[in-house]
Amino acid sequence: MKGKALKRATFLAAAVVAGLLIVLPHVRAQSPVAKKQLPYVYTNWKHFTTKEGLPNDHIFAVKVHGDDVWVGTEGGLARINKRTGEIRTWKEADGLPFKVVSSIDVNPKTGEVWLGMFGGGLARFAGGRFDRWHQLNSGLVNDVVYGVAVENDNVWAATTAGASRYNTVTGEWSIYTEKNAPMEEIWNYGVTYADGKIYLGVWGSGVLEFDVPTERWKEYIDPDSEMEIELYRDDGMVHVISTGVSYVDKILWATTYFGACRYDGRHWRGFFKQEGGSPSDFHNGVKGRSANEAWFLTDSGLGVLADFPSDTWVVYTLDPKTHRGKAVVKRNGKTLEEVDMERSIPHNYVLAADMDGNDVWIGTSKGVGWAIGADYYAGLRERAPQSAQAVSVPAPAAASSERH
Repeated sequence: MKGKALKRATFLAAAVVAGLLIVLPHVRAQSPVAKKQLPYVYTNWKHFTTKEGLPNDHIFAVKVHGDDVWVGTEGGLARINKRTGEIRTWKEADGLPFKVVSSIDVNPKTGEVWLGMFGGGLARFAGGRFDRWHQLNSGLVNDVVYGVAVENDNVWAATTAGASRYNTVTGEWSIYTEKNAPMEEIWNYGVTYADGKIYLGVWGSGVLEFDVPTERWKEYIDPDSEMEIELYRDDGMVHVISTGVSYVDKILWATTYFGACRYDGRHWRGFFKQEGGSPSDFHNGVKGRSANEAWFLTDSGLGVLADFPSDTWVVYTLDPKTHRGKAVVKRNGKTLEEVDMERSIPHNYVLAADMDGNDVWIGTSKGVGWAIGADYYAGLRERAPQSAQAVSVPAPAAASSERH
């Protein structure tokens, strides 16, 4: 495994340094849209860091469930109550099995919180107690868990050595690797469940789809088989090094280290920085909101495809010198609006996102951002240029640590 990891790191470093990613030009016809038809821009932001009570500022996961926002960090687990502003934390001294929480999902039927841990395996938090599964006491294929997803009575874990599926009723484990799944590599980065299907983002294997009723696999890869270039536009996955997957409204959104894409079941669409939308081609993940809106988590800011039909984006960044925020609205690569604001995302390295009605929660390498959209609207609307406004939100209560 060390050799494979070194190979991956070496290839990635060489590709980035040498600028190997080449995208052949392509012109797409867009439906005519009036310039005054603009997307919603989030100007009201609240930040949560260690100053407000988080156990660590390096955020790997955020998951909204009712009034609670679960946060996975490099130094523990946190729960933010949106209504009261109270933050509770759990570290290893409080029973958390491992300090680095890399992914979170919540069982909608039971309220059980499932945690993927970066080196600590899989954990369940329910009834005030943690239960843990790892390589030595279960069928978990590896203890480095990048993603976790609840599927009916099952829990999936995406690990660096394949995927594991745990039936919480029968206790049965299933393991999926190159031996029984179409994995060129077994390094699984992300997992999501929707509409009876599991989607895995896999290093070197694109996106794998597992149909739950039939237990059959389907693979989505870059069909031109070129690692360095996107030879034919919109022919499939833009690259085989997949980092994130999100499925909503029968649309598959997927990200790679070299661009992102959208698939509607018949047609693919690739997205690249040089076309003027996304702030970077290096993606950490994606969260789809609808068939026409997706939030792309990159190393250089937050790229929101606000309206797919018109190729209208909102890019959120933070000025590292002034710590002020900026939102830039672009359509077909042309800037339509720039909004300066006191706050935006907490940091430009974005790692997590979850939708919360009109609001959105963002995890970065320097804290959590709460984008408050009281008057949010989907798509485009004719409006005057937007200006930043302040917002009143509950003040965070003193953080507390629970021991179980």
